Amino acid sequence: MAAALALSARGRGRTAPNPNVGCIIVRNDRVIGRGWTQPGGRPHAEAMALDGIDARGGEVYVTLEPCAHDSARGPACAELLAEAGVAHVIIAERDPDPRTDGRGIARLREAGIAVTEGLSAGEARRAMAGFYTRRALRRPHVSLKLATSLDGRIALADGSSRWITGEQARAHAHLERAQADLVVVGRGTALADAPRLDVRIDGLADRTPRRAILTRDFDKFADFQSADGAIDWRHLPEPAAIARLDGVDWVLVEGGAGAAAAFLKEDLVDRLLLYRAPIVIGAGKAALDDIGLTQLADAHGRWRLGETRMLGIDRLEVYERA
Repeated sequence: MAAALALSARGRGRTAPNPNVGCIIVRNDRVIGRGWTQPGGRPHAEAMALDGIDARGGEVYVTLEPCAHDSARGPACAELLAEAGVAHVIIAERDPDPRTDGRGIARLREAGIAVTEGLSAGEARRAMAGFYTRRALRRPHVSLKLATSLDGRIALADGSSRWITGEQARAHAHLERAQADLVVVGRGTALADAPRLDVRIDGLADRTPRRAILTRDFDKFADFQSADGAIDWRHLPEPAAIARLDGVDWVLVEGGAGAAAAFLKEDLVDRLLLYRAPIVIGAGKAALDDIGLTQLADAHGRWRLGETRMLGIDRLEVYERA
């Protein structure tokens, strides 16, 4: 299942409105098939894993309950698995889509296939958090990236900010971009930095997400161009507008302090990526503007540390909404 979850990450940021599912098929202790949801949501992971193999008697590890509804874009995965004659399907988590919820499992059992549920369920929900957040909250999953000095600054007093963190931390941030449907910056960052917001990692250039500016005065920026000449910028008049975007389940907010504070103030951040460089700046620009906090007690218990690692000399801390 861990291998299936790793495969699911390959589709993250490219499959909306479908979930990014991973699938592994094993027979006689050998992996004979593997797949993940393809760009645009089809083919599904199970169809990819079954393609060109004889899966009779095999075990299927899949991160989400196989779909039970036919579509003009492809057959139901539960039916495909039944027709393939697999012996056992191990599912991490159920599909909350009412067209499938429990029906995929029922179809497999009707075909005489053993079904096990719940293996690595928590990990699967995190791996497909964009899909689950959209289902539960009717909006995309939001990650907020902050690259700061030890004293919480994102720029010098004159606005100079390149570069706070080192090369390895910046490369990791590009991987985060590669797994987002949309990357957001505020008006101030767009004008001051003219950011490209592309993915500058060999082999992943085609994973550059769509881009958006958070501003109420977008008409003034209709002809805005980033450093690479791109003009295809979405307009977000407010953070809550992300809920109205089609085909967006994963959002990465990259700055600056105003945009970061706006999303936090509206309680729309699900995950914090804090890149901390071993430098002290002193008088400079703070990482956040006012987020509306009036009682210190309200700040406690909101975030849970999920991961920490070193990226060269910089430290990454990943916090999830508690």
